[in-house]
Amino acid sequence: MKAFKIVLFILLAINLSCKDEPVIDKSQEQTSISTFYLIRHAEKDRSNPDDVDPELNQKGLGRAMHWAEILADTELNAIYSTDYNRTAMTAAPTSVKQNIDVQYYDPSTIDIAQFKTDNLNNKVLVVGHSNTTPEFVNKLIDEQKYFDIDDSENGTLFIVKIINGTPSVEKLIFNCNCPD
Repeated sequence: MKAFKIVLFILLAINLSCKDEPVIDKSQEQTSISTFYLIRHAEKDRSNPDDVDPELNQKGLGRAMHWAEILADTELNAIYSTDYNRTAMTAAPTSVKQNIDVQYYDPSTIDIAQFKTDNLNNKVLVVGHSNTTPEFVNKLIDEQKYFDIDDSENGTLFIVKIINGTPSVEKLIFNCNCPD
């Protein structure tokens, strides 16, 4: 009987020492998804070449409304715009439609890591310019992939998704049948 207890004790000790690591259910892990919609401002009024801060022309106003329609089914959490008439006016219809205040940013001083952190798990519209929009996309994806948008192009939409820290980007072009 004593030998039986010793064997039982040894088997119990072996069983406890060979215990498997706990199984982690991967489906319970938190997934973070941030989505950024980046556009260039709509068509600006070019009637005064000396005006550094023009408003949108008639076609630009139509395009701004068109962007609001394109993004209508996307529940945005934030809207960012540079502090210029043309970008603010481009963001305005979406801002009104989704009842979100526009936040202004300076593309030359933005801290992209902080911006990503501040907008984690959000859907965000960013309105910029022909040079700042592709630059912003490059910063979000941490890759030098896109270059200045042609000055005549106002229908480019970049969609950047960052899933668990891994970015992907899609570039779309929307034509606008907006009146001139």
